Amino acid sequence: MAKTIMIVDDSSSLRQVVKMALEGAGYATLEAGDGAAALALLDGRTIDMVVCDVNMPRMNGIEFVKAAKALPKYKFLPILMLTTESQESKKEEGRAAGAKAWMVKPFSPASLLNAVSKLCP
Repeated sequence: MAKTIMIVDDSSSLRQVVKMALEGAGYATLEAGDGAAALALLDGRTIDMVVCDVNMPRMNGIEFVKAAKALPKYKFLPILMLTTESQESKKEEGRAAGAKAWMVKPFSPASLLNAVSKLCP
């Protein structure tokens, strides 16, 4: 069965690009427009990985990572931050929250799929 990856970004066009790359590589996807919507999808269903933006309304990516990691079923969920943020301090904040990897936009679909294949083998 295909692994399921949740894409969390407030930009629907970016979600579309990520979705096309992931589905083209055989993954199933779920989408959420912000951290609060993404958290609502962590309802016990199997999600194998999350690709998440940092800057979003309602609940940002770092807040989402902390909230997701607090849920026992999703404590070990691999989360890749895909963001325009490139400062070391933001990356450190993401790592401290529990993010496994950090990728800066713009990105190539090939580099995204390479990172996903390592985090979600």
